[in-house]
Amino acid sequence: MTSTEAHPVAPDDYHVLDLFAGPGGLDVAAHFLGVESLGLEWDQSACETRYAAGLPTFHADVSAFREERFHEIPETINVLAGGPPCQTYSVAGSGTGRKDLDRVKGFIDLIVAGKPDDEIDAELERLSPDDRRTGLVLEPLRWLIKSINVRGPESIKAIVLEQVPAVEPVWHAYADVLEGGGLPHGVTYSVQVGTLRTEEYGVPQTRKRAVLIARLVGSGGVELPKPTHHRFTRKNADESESDATLPMEIGAEGDDAKKAYRTMGEALAASRTGNFTLVSNYGQGGDPKKRGRRTAAQPAFTVTGKASRNVLLPDGDETRRSNLTIPEAGILQTFPANYPWSGGDKSQQVGNAVPPLFGMHVINAALGLGRETMPETLPLWTSASSEETKRLRDLGCGDESRCPGKPS
Repeated sequence: MTSTEAHPVAPDDYHVLDLFAGPGGLDVAAHFLGVESLGLEWDQSACETRYAAGLPTFHADVSAFREERFHEIPETINVLAGGPPCQTYSVAGSGTGRKDLDRVKGFIDLIVAGKPDDEIDAELERLSPDDRRTGLVLEPLRWLIKSINVRGPESIKAIVLEQVPAVEPVWHAYADVLEGGGLPHGVTYSVQVGTLRTEEYGVPQTRKRAVLIARLVGSGGVELPKPTHHRFTRKNADESESDATLPMEIGAEGDDAKKAYRTMGEALAASRTGNFTLVSNYGQGGDPKKRGRRTAAQPAFTVTGKASRNVLLPDGDETRRSNLTIPEAGILQTFPANYPWSGGDKSQQVGNAVPPLFGMHVINAALGLGRETMPETLPLWTSASSEETKRLRDLGCGDESRCPGKPS
């Protein structure tokens, strides 16, 4: 038993800054763990959802805020979290992926070596418009180093990062720095990196996420969260292929305590009764005509930014088709059923979010909170009043003069 398991930390000892907060996946997770959080988010629609949900938020560009407004971050913040957008490149395999990973590692080396921020920024600006977004995956490290230099070696107690599986090599590059003493003042962290499957943590959806969790050395060891539910598997089949009888994984010896994976039928019981088939919004191998199908007795496909294009067929009847609603897509992501989705492009907001229940497992492990069980579904959400929403909007953007513009 580790020291953190023997002496769980009180949730109010931690205060999270989510650098890429989206509509609130990690914040909802933190809330139900009793941990306070503050978000940074540049997308206005996601901010509107956050304000309506009562989540404190700065509507701002992460890089600009670090450079110009770092002093506005409360001194109580001691956890860095986030999932930097990485849609414009892949770091898996060879060829282009290898080139992108080498570029990221090169910038990490420059940052750790202490190259001035303005010179790093200038080099990033020289990249192509798409490649410039490489800079976003560097932001958690740049924020960490700034916090250590400005607020002291122990200012950040823990780190929680997540993204698509292709980003796992970047997290390993981060781990080399965090564990290897390359940070200012010789600060080091205990780090774990791995790709986890959300259905193994009670999410009624198959989704893989590359996760990095780290805790300041001296605060106890850190381990990735242990799966609580069985994995959803198929025999020699791609995730998007149709198979109405995919079996639940047979647990290995000692796995008897694992629960069955959560199904769409269980999750959507309040709005979809009886049997149904879900038709994926994306096709196998990029072919839109080869859309996978799953039944109510199975988890959903990965909920994407086109979630509302998923089609539901009652009893498989093609003549009674209807689209997945935004609240239903949110439920499959494990948001509370009444979460106040607001602003524009709600489907994209839902698809980009961290599943809150999965986030609870990851934050619990990263902070060593010692919580042994998680709920199957999250309770209903208490949304902000109109007055509170306005107050949070004023906090987040003021007179809008400091808000970011639309992305190019």
